[in-house]
This record gives sequence, C-alpha cells and structure tokens, in this order.
Amino acid sequence: MAKDKYSAVWVSHSSIGNFLECPRSYYLKNVYKNSSGHKIKIMSAPLALGQAVHEVIESLSEIKTTERFKEPLLNKFERAWKRVSGKSGGFLDKETEYKYKVRGEEMIRRVIKNPGPVAELAVKINMELPYYWLSEEDNIILCGKIDWLKYIPDRDAVEIIDFKTSKNEEGEDSLQLLMYNLLVHNCQKRKVEGAWYWYLDRNDRLTKKELPDLKESEEKILKIARKLKLARQLEVFNCPNGDKGCRACRPYEMVLKGEAEFVGNDEYRADVFVLSKTTKTEEEARVL
Repeated sequence: MAKDKYSAVWVSHSSIGNFLECPRSYYLKNVYKNSSGHKIKIMSAPLALGQAVHEVIESLSEIKTTERFKEPLLNKFERAWKRVSGKSGGFLDKETEYKYKVRGEEMIRRVIKNPGPVAELAVKINMELPYYWLSEEDNIILCGKIDWLKYIPDRDAVEIIDFKTSKNEEGEDSLQLLMYNLLVHNCQKRKVEGAWYWYLDRNDRLTKKELPDLKESEEKILKIARKLKLARQLEVFNCPNGDKGCRACRPYEMVLKGEAEFVGNDEYRADVFVLSKTTKTEEEARVL
C-alpha cells in the first residue's frame, strides 16, 4: 500500500489511552463531529493547570541556556494563566480557579529553585507534530509531542523528560514514555539514553523510567493500534459498562445531550464545553 498520511489512522499516547479505557470515549474525543463539522472537547480545571504550566516550561527549550531565566517564570505563568482563566479554562467559580492557580505557581517556583534539566542543553525535533509510520502495511502512523529532550553533548545523545502536573503517578503499565521513545528514535538521529517523569506537584528531582526493547515496544503498540483501526473500520465503539457509560465517556454523552455549556473554540476549531459544578470530568476525578 502506498503511503498516504491523509487516509492513515493516526495514533498517539492520548488516543490509545482513550481507546484502552473506553472505546466509546475514544470515539467521542477523536472521531465524532457535531452538526457544525467540529470535534468536541471538554475543558476542565486540571487541563487548564497542565496547559499553563507546560506552556511556560516547554517554551524554555527554545531559548539559549544563558537567557532562559532572564524573564521571571512567574511573569510568564501569569500571561499563560490569563489564557485559561474563567469558564474558558473550565473554572466555574473564583475559589476553584484560585486554588488551581496557586498550585501552578508552586510548580513554577519549584522549577525556579530546582531547574535541573530545564537549565541544561535541549534539542527539538524539527517537526511541528513528530510522527512516523508505525506500519506502512497497516497504514498506521504514531504521533505525539515530547515535553523536553535533554541533550548530552559528550555522547551526542538525548534523554526524554515528561512533565507531570497531576497528583497521581503514572502506573507501571503506562505506555507514554514507551511511545515517546519510539517517536524520538524514529524522528531524529541521536540515541535515546534514558526517560524520566518530573512530578512538578511534589518532587524536586526526576523519576527514572526503564524502557523496554524498541522492537518489543513497537510490537506492543502496533497490536493495540490494529485493534483501534479495526474498531474504526467496523464503527464499533462500545463502552465496557454498556449503556450506563463510564467516567470516561459519560461527560461527553452529556455534551451530546445538551447538558454542557459551550465556551468557544480551541486552536484546532474544536467546540469546547464545560460541565456544571455537580459533574466532574474523568481528569478531575483523578486529581482531586
């Protein structure tokens, strides 16, 4: 089959995670389009917090190491927060927003006091969205954005770093860094020498993640991706809980029923909604 990225099935850490948790959730987040031809998205306080903190820290990789901290990071955070303030960030009251903003400021202060890798050399993959053909035969592409690639000049190698703003730790069965390792290996030439999480909510230092063999990783991801592709072909996306739904798909079902408030569009033209105070999204349920 000739390569055609427009007809290919694109998979990422988030989309595969959605599919494994609940195929119905995957469908509503990644496939479904409303009558306006737009995808739908639910904005929540944890997402807003992560977006603002990541924006500040990830931007540093594009600045020379000698100039990265010339502008106070808290000033940058204040600007980033304005873009997620209020209902557009999923905040329905000032008290909740204040609590999340304080958490974000504490994370930024942690980076200021203990900059670690963000004060060191970094490299960027020269692609707006890094991707490669996971399987040309199956017409499947793996894609994803990596938070930070630390550069090790004496060995011309890199280490993968992922920033975490949630209160929960990634499980041992998480596929995230495994998939990022595949992306970095296939989208640039430097050897990957390690992978780390940085739990900004509580740790000054990084948490190392052991990476399995690349071939083993690729086979594992491709097996899941083929199941996802088959579900798309058959148009079968059933929630494991049946008609009653689960915490992953139920909030999106509420959007379809008109039980959510439209607050605008994101940079990809998706229609963004927020839920009422009485309903928590799956992201909020995990971190609160």
